Amino acid sequence: MNTLESPSSVATPIKKVAILFAGGPAPGANAVISTAAASFIRNGIQVLGIRHGYSGLMEFGPERPMTEGRDWIPLDQKALRRTRNSAGIIIGTARSNPGKKVSSPEHLDDAEKTKPLRTVYDALCSLGVDALVSIGGDDTLKTANKLQMFQRKMPAGAKQIPVVHLPKTIDNDYWGIDFTFGYFTAVETLAGEVRNLLADAEAGRNYFLVESMGRSAGWLAYGVAIAGEASLVISVEDIRGKYRTTETYTDETSGESKTRDVMEVDEVIRRIVRTMLAREREGKEFGVIVVAEGLAELLPHKFLAGVPRDDHGHIAISQLNLGRTLAKLVGEEYKKVTGGKSRKIVGLQLGYEARCARPHAFDVMLGSQLGVGAYRSLVEQGMSGVMVSVSGQLDLRYVPFEDLVDQTTLVTKVRFVEHNSDFHKLARFLETYINNDPGK
Repeated sequence: MNTLESPSSVATPIKKVAILFAGGPAPGANAVISTAAASFIRNGIQVLGIRHGYSGLMEFGPERPMTEGRDWIPLDQKALRRTRNSAGIIIGTARSNPGKKVSSPEHLDDAEKTKPLRTVYDALCSLGVDALVSIGGDDTLKTANKLQMFQRKMPAGAKQIPVVHLPKTIDNDYWGIDFTFGYFTAVETLAGEVRNLLADAEAGRNYFLVESMGRSAGWLAYGVAIAGEASLVISVEDIRGKYRTTETYTDETSGESKTRDVMEVDEVIRRIVRTMLAREREGKEFGVIVVAEGLAELLPHKFLAGVPRDDHGHIAISQLNLGRTLAKLVGEEYKKVTGGKSRKIVGLQLGYEARCARPHAFDVMLGSQLGVGAYRSLVEQGMSGVMVSVSGQLDLRYVPFEDLVDQTTLVTKVRFVEHNSDFHKLARFLETYINNDPGK
């Protein structure tokens, strides 16, 4: 294509495409959806926005056909007007998981376990869909992979619906891409909250212990701590050495004895208190401590008894309230080591306020390029079973599902903050320094 000239139309068998968003919201979602839709529309392809993730597709049947308005909406030029920079998700989202019962390739031969996937496939076929654009986190990527594998098991001649996936998570813990759309907006939004709390803490000479979203890795917690000028940040990547131990417990469901690695809670609490004491020696009787919510998965069993899990097997972290739990323990330890002196420590959960914030320019640009990548992979490249990614100057890349999902366990890998990487060291460099002598 020459400079200042629009791309020409591309011949394609795809006449109708569905766009689906699943999992937690993320800033920039509408930039992805609207740009992807606009790309297809410009090539004469009809676009359907599937409402609320897989939930409506999974309820499809003879008595419940896919209905416009309830289950899907047409994404045309009128619907897309001024949506690229808007907050929220114009097609909604949900956490319904049609691949929940499929945990190995062998399960794809089981009609009962694949029934939800079959229902989703039939629902898409009933709409005349020729391709699916999946937008979501690692759980949604697993579902896209399972839907792709399910179709490969179908009889010869059966309709194949190509699937491409666009990575979404404010946690930024995706393999195959350096930064996910919404991450920087979420960091700035939550960092602003932390800066406000810091001013509050200074005025009242107290502490806030902030639980930041970030279920598996510490990208969001570290970013928030760095940009928000927190006194200390602790995430799952830091639970190693003396901060990690092993416990044996009895499983409540099976009654079996199990062993797992867990956080050495007492050591973590002492580390936080040492930061507080170091700040007092500097004349600072206040501060904000940031902890990643993913630490909840590493709590000893006694803290997790009775806490439910979602369709993807994740702990219902919002019901646990890690921030308040740790704040109480920190207060008790502080009083113990200071000989009875007390300090107000307030535990808070932050995250929901960032998920639908109006996106920053970078997230709009990144999301828009991923949206265009959905069109280019399906129409220009004729691809299926790939995740759209970018590198360098937002150069598009297409990563096969096989490189991102273990094809034996059907599980994705978490991209942690590398211990002692420069990003990790930056957070350590900017926090309150303490004497590393464990006796101090």
